[in-house]
Amino acid sequence: MGLLSLGTPLPWDEAKKYADHVRYHGISQFLNIWDRLKDRTGDELMWGDEIEYMIVNLDAQSKNAKLSLCQTEILNRLRPTTDQLDTNTDECIAIPTFHPEYGRYMLESIPGSPYTGAITSLLSVESNMRYRRRLAREHLKDNEIPITFTSFPRLGAPGVFTEPYYDPSDAVSSQSLFVPEEITNPHVRFPTLTANIRRRRGSKVAINLPLYFDENTPRPFIDPTIPWDRNLYPEDPEAKNGAALPDHIYMDAMGFGMGCCCLQLTFQSCNVDEARRMYDALIPIGPIMLALTAASPLWRGYIADVDCRWNVIAGSVDDRTEEERGLKPLKENKFRIPKSRYDSVDLYISEHWMNRPEYNDNPLPFDPAIYDRLRKHELIDQDDTTSTDHFENIQSTNWQTLRFKPPPLNSSIGWRVEFRSMEVQMTDFENAAFAVFIVLLSRAIMSMNLNFYVPISKVDENMSRAQKRNAARDTKFFFRKDVFSPPSSRTTSVTSSGAASPIDGSHTLPHHKERKLRNCFPAFPPPEEGWPNECVQNEYEELTMDEIINGTGAQFPGLLGLVREYLTTLDMEEDEIRKIEAYLDLVKRRANGTLKTPATWIREFVRSHPAYKFDSVVSQEINYDLMVAVDEIERGIRRVPDLLPTDYTGGAHDQGTLTKKS
Repeated sequence: MGLLSLGTPLPWDEAKKYADHVRYHGISQFLNIWDRLKDRTGDELMWGDEIEYMIVNLDAQSKNAKLSLCQTEILNRLRPTTDQLDTNTDECIAIPTFHPEYGRYMLESIPGSPYTGAITSLLSVESNMRYRRRLAREHLKDNEIPITFTSFPRLGAPGVFTEPYYDPSDAVSSQSLFVPEEITNPHVRFPTLTANIRRRRGSKVAINLPLYFDENTPRPFIDPTIPWDRNLYPEDPEAKNGAALPDHIYMDAMGFGMGCCCLQLTFQSCNVDEARRMYDALIPIGPIMLALTAASPLWRGYIADVDCRWNVIAGSVDDRTEEERGLKPLKENKFRIPKSRYDSVDLYISEHWMNRPEYNDNPLPFDPAIYDRLRKHELIDQDDTTSTDHFENIQSTNWQTLRFKPPPLNSSIGWRVEFRSMEVQMTDFENAAFAVFIVLLSRAIMSMNLNFYVPISKVDENMSRAQKRNAARDTKFFFRKDVFSPPSSRTTSVTSSGAASPIDGSHTLPHHKERKLRNCFPAFPPPEEGWPNECVQNEYEELTMDEIINGTGAQFPGLLGLVREYLTTLDMEEDEIRKIEAYLDLVKRRANGTLKTPATWIREFVRSHPAYKFDSVVSQEINYDLMVAVDEIERGIRRVPDLLPTDYTGGAHDQGTLTKKS
């Protein structure tokens, strides 16, 4: 959740006095990092995942599933326990670490040590995730469960949705109608950030998701849970004056977005150039994976007509003023800013010859003085050589589909790229499958010098399409026609290992099989005949999810085809291949529609529930049964062949106790 340091965060009226100071010194700190580490090279592949859990309290008597606001207590219980635990020697799993998140009902977990390029490390991901979930579960109350669920369906709905209960009318920092102050992590950074976003914006945040209209849903839909009338308390003038739209689900607080859970991956690159190349290559993949992992169709007690969290989070931290949003002429502000601070990537950043200027086709505001300073790279104050807090303060409060991460001060960690678009899945099997897929795809990209560039404006359009209902099945996305560089008809030869390998000079698939995923790929020069300078609009087309993942034939083998081609370079045992193929088969079937996305399954669960009235409302009883079902699915107790493979066994077999050091 970014920089958590000691000190007293300033309210916005005070903080804005120091904005230029923070910007100046943040740039200074970045340039110091750049000076010291721009030539660093040779770092091995290290990578990790971040998984966020919701802690849910199940009250069987009242059939109510509530968010358990117990983060601090759980972390306090986990801390001494993890210090005493032995590693799981059978699975070689290091002791994981748990961190606070925005919501007081959330836990973030990461592996105890980074994964490496070893095949055994790649295959340990699911076991590692199960170990973390089991560790968390053993420190909860008997009626509490740790679930990996993107958005809690009844957060902000009428009634009791937290344990313990708190009155939303006391929401000081957000002034929300729907969620209490106490859902927010008590660290002073979080309520201050919440309040400062509202103060800078000049109003509460306003998130409106289109409602899913069912047979008995009123038309037009005017949300009866919003106090429109002055005789009701508390009245909300912002909602009445246009913040809440008809036919939409209205949300008015940072907690609705930052209270979501997701799956994120971070890769260490060999050097800064490789990190920039990887960053660019994964930008067009972000919306594809958002649609493929779609898992959040329920919001504030209603069914939405979207499947993903992204626009909710973007809206929840949108601190742009009316001038910056283009609603008023610029007077007090410098720029019209086209996006929230949480949104899709704005620019490709690699200096590789494949990155044509035409791909960065969105006009963007920038500060000429800061830009000029970065380009000319002036001398730096020495005070900024020992701290990066100002830089991290800027970096950690801007969230995009990818994050480019410079090395920390005085650390062995190198240049990294964080992939951030995926929704968390209900099972560790699914989360492991998508993590493994993206890791293997990243190696295929670098080893085969693949080109995924499409104009940034088309990536933005894909992000919008990715959130639509059933996007993975029904929507087409802009994608590059020819991903090989230089563009050519693909000819192959057989390597000494017997694997088919491209023979054009831009690919570097090794001629011997290796036992690890490589880092440090050589730079490729541009083609001797020059890069074809055809119109950018001719380089991409609209493809279905099935075509993007599973291929269109000889010209494009699909992302899975590229991954499988890379797999031919690895020296793996039969059981290792089977495990990898099980993960890839999930990706394949999710893309071709033979397995549903979690969002589709969740929406159908609600609509098929006996208590559902076909009025778009997710009742307390339905929500309770859904949370129970999610927990049973993860543990393998409930079988769902339309969501998971028939041989999925879940975590039910993994219920042993954890051992302490002797």
